Amino acid sequence: MRTASVRSAVYLAAGLGLLVSLFAAAEFYTASLRSVCSLSQFFSCATVDTSGRTSTLGIPDYAWGIGGFVVLLVVAGLAERSPRDVRPAYLLAGLATAAVALSAYFIYVQLAEIHALCVVCASAETFGVVVWAGAVTLALRTGRRGRARDEPIPGPRSEDRGPSS
Repeated sequence: MRTASVRSAVYLAAGLGLLVSLFAAAEFYTASLRSVCSLSQFFSCATVDTSGRTSTLGIPDYAWGIGGFVVLLVVAGLAERSPRDVRPAYLLAGLATAAVALSAYFIYVQLAEIHALCVVCASAETFGVVVWAGAVTLALRTGRRGRARDEPIPGPRSEDRGPSS
């Protein structure tokens, strides 16, 4: 897959993740929206939203999603703006890794403590995994290009040429 396609996938997944996170915020405050994704007793946004376990470090989980996807979009833009600088690409990969780890915690809470899965939340978390995969791919490609650029051009070394005349 071309680098431009990977960047597009990162932008698309982060944008869709942001939209889904905004919907999660709307459904948290609007009970009628919860019924949209309450498919059964287990696949139930309403069960998750009303569980009292939907905040981490005092921040609502949907806010983590909104803020996280905005940050990922901004850093992806910085990485695209400086395609030869490995730092923004590595920052994007690191932030996406942290986001996936936080998402894994959210899923653990839903499955192990609430015993229900919010379909909207799970879709946002899935978009986060797509962003992570793209970010890691971009970081690896950028790192390879940076190392290739920094390597000296092969040629005879001065000690290989013999004594000067």
